Formats: sequence, structure tokens, C-alpha cells
Amino acid sequence: MAEADPEGRIRELGMELPVAPTPAASYIGATRTGRLLFLSGHGSDMPGERQYRGRVGSDLTVEQGYQAARACAINLLATLRAELGSLNRVVRVVKVLGFVNSSTDFFAQPQVMNGCSDLFVEVFGEAGRHARSAIGTSCLPLNLPVEVEMIVEVLV
Repeated sequence: MAEADPEGRIRELGMELPVAPTPAASYIGATRTGRLLFLSGHGSDMPGERQYRGRVGSDLTVEQGYQAARACAINLLATLRAELGSLNRVVRVVKVLGFVNSSTDFFAQPQVMNGCSDLFVEVFGEAGRHARSAIGTSCLPLNLPVEVEMIVEVLV
């Protein structure tokens, strides 16, 4: 199990997780095989709130991209809780894959994705450290600046 009490850390950080996002197309938000839970790509929109739009590097700054990636992480945590009943059932974050809607001359995708990675470490401690890819792309659905998917190991 994660070193820290993730549910307690959420409270300590003063965070409230939203209702888990509903998939926008023909897929499910998460699927499990054995001890691995695979979460579909999540964007940065919060319920009723479309705060971030556009390409990082032209429409948005690195800091705004970082905050959008952090919002993606919050949505992923909401889906994790909905699937597992409690974040305390997460053993570790295994892999994170982030797509950053980037201008053609933008090369700081890893710094943007730190918004997501940093939050996972804040919530799960060392068990939140993960393998990661940060990919620049020319567009994302709904003109989102960031989309993130993840794989976690969970208690059976």
C-alpha cells in the first residue's frame, strides 16, 4: 500500500475531489486486470468549468500548462476513488502518459507534466513516483492543453 494515507493527504492538502468525469465517447474511464488498473485519458475540465483551452507555448504559458496537468491529475484521482472506493487501495502509481497540446516551437512538455507528477507524489508519497512519458502533440480533443492517462497497482 502507498506509504502515506492518501485519503488523509487529500484532506491535509485541502483538496476536494470532483465527481469522477463521465467518458465523452465510446469507452470506459478505467479497466482492471489483476492488480493493475488502467485509467483512460483525462482532461483538465472540472464539472461545469472549462478553464484551460489551447496550445501550451502559444495560447498558454508553461505555468498554465502545469496547472492544467494538475487538474488532469485531480480528475484521475476522482476516477481512482470512484473505481476503488478509497485512494488507500492504491499500492503505487506505475506509469503516467501525458499529451501536451503544444505550439511547434514548444519543447517543455516535461515541465508541464510535472503538474500531474508532483500532485501524485504529494498524495501518495514515494508510491506516487512513476515512470512517465510527456508527448507533445499538435491538437487534443476539445482543444484541451493536456490529457493524461495512468496505470496504478492496486490491492486485490
